[in-house]
Formats: sequence, structure tokens, C-alpha cells
Amino acid sequence: MKILVSGGTGLVGRYIVEELLSAGYKIAIGGRNAPPAGLFPQPVSFVPLSLDPVEDQSCAFDDAYFFVHAAFSHVAGKYRGGEGDDPEGFRRLNLAGTVKLFETARKAGIRRCIFLSSRAVYGDAVAGGELTEATKPMPNTLYGEVKRDAEHALFSLSAPGFVTASLRATGVYGNLRPNKWDELFDDYLNGRPVPSRAGTEVHGRDLGRALRLLLETEAARIDREAFNLSDVLTDTHEILGHLQNATNCPHALPASAPSGAVNVMNTSKIRALGWQGGGKALLRQTIETLAGAMPPRHGSITASASPRPNRAPPIPRP
Repeated sequence: MKILVSGGTGLVGRYIVEELLSAGYKIAIGGRNAPPAGLFPQPVSFVPLSLDPVEDQSCAFDDAYFFVHAAFSHVAGKYRGGEGDDPEGFRRLNLAGTVKLFETARKAGIRRCIFLSSRAVYGDAVAGGELTEATKPMPNTLYGEVKRDAEHALFSLSAPGFVTASLRATGVYGNLRPNKWDELFDDYLNGRPVPSRAGTEVHGRDLGRALRLLLETEAARIDREAFNLSDVLTDTHEILGHLQNATNCPHALPASAPSGAVNVMNTSKIRALGWQGGGKALLRQTIETLAGAMPPRHGSITASASPRPNRAPPIPRP
């Protein structure tokens, strides 16, 4: 069975593709550029795919049975604020372009369409509260608005033979390289100041398994439904504490961030389908793996390395 995955070479998309490949699916990567040779452990095919809503891309869905939409156009390294100085272009590609792909997928005979959404659809709810799928989406960023509106558009297209669902994922971490924590680790290991931040995270491979569940669960249980996905509440103190233990780095850790300021996501809905995350044990194991793969640093670690002003560490990305 063939699955078309848009954005399959991205930070999150790679985990999705690897999970589906391990389950025996045939994968077609949809995007602007073909994946580099050897990026995936098994062969994948490639079809050109764009977020431009004026393009006719019906041929991209040839022979595909399912469509997983993980592609997103944004300023490098940013989702929130990813519109940069072009909010209209951002909305055009990520909303109008996404909706056009959903419509094309339906017309092409795709049986099931899964959208990678985000916890950003909830906005900044009351600190310390719990987010459930019944919580009214009130995004306070353009990123969150686009994800919310794309969800609504997808669900409106649901019909017999075209099953729709979305996965509202929190920040995604993992062990693939390049890694979203590369700069955070580099700052800490070289003695640069690291702000204290707390947030929720889920491992990319656990996200891949959740998405696979949405492809394989009977349609009546997932059609026109959104599912929260989150696993651990953590902060830079804990993350860098695991790195410190793995590297024997002498630098002081940032202070623990107040966890009460973070809204935890209720994940009972996706867990009812059989999903479970790797928890804190997987978080520690992943950081130890990343530390073991880091190139050796010659000489002493100094606190006088060049500062990187006005840059917050990339954890977590709701």
C-alpha cells in the first residue's frame, strides 16, 4: 500500500516516513526536491509537490492510497513567527495551498488524509490548565490560526471513502541529525548562557507511531477528529542535566523552569487507540545517544566562546 507524505524530509516528516517504512508501507515523498540518497533506510519514491494553490497537482496522487500532509512553509528554524515579513504569503501557501491539496486528494480518490497540526491551535490558555480536544481553539499566532483553519477545511471535506483526521502535536524531539537541540547543546557545552524554559515534548518516533494508528484504526473512530499528542513535560535544566551526565561537562545548569506555567495536553484520546509514549526514559536515552554521536571537542571548554545574542533555545516548540 502506497502512502504519499508531503514534507517527508523535514524534521518531523523523516520520523513519519521511517515509521511507515518499518511497517512495510511503500512511501512516496512529496516535495520540492527529491530526498538525498541514503536519507532513509529503505527506498522511497519522489513526486514533485508544491504548496502553491494555483498548481494542478492531481498527478501527484497517482497510485497513492493514503495522504499524510506534514509539509509547511516557514522561515528557517521558526514555526511560530515563521511568516517573517510576509504573512500573506505564509497564509497563502500554508492555508490556501494546504486546502487545495486536501481537495485534490479527495478528487484523486485518496481514502484517508491525515494532517499534522499543532498544539498552537489552542493559543495561550490559562497557565497550568489541561488542554483537551474539547478545549476551544483560540490561537494567538498566525501559525496557530493557519493550523486551526486547515483542520476545519479538512474536516468539512470528509465523506464516505475519504476519512480525515488531524494530529495536534507538541514540540518534537528525536535522535536524527541535524537535530533541533544542536545549538542548545553547543551553547551549554561552550559555557554560553542558556535561558530556563519549560514545555512539552514528544519523540518523533512516537509521533510516527501515533500517525500510523490514525492510518490503521477503523474509520468510524477517527473520522473528522483531532487528537492531542504529547508525552513529557520538561525544561532546559532537565535536558541539559542529561547532557551534563553524559559528557561530564563542568558548566552549571540553568535554573529549573516553573512547570506550572505550562499547559499540559491531555492525550487520553490517542491513548485509547493504543498509543503510548516513551516517557522520561526515552528522553534521557535520546540525549545520551546524541551526546555519544557528537564530535570530540579538543581543548578545554571555556566560558569565553563567542556569544549568540538574542537567541532562545529551541525547546519546546508547541
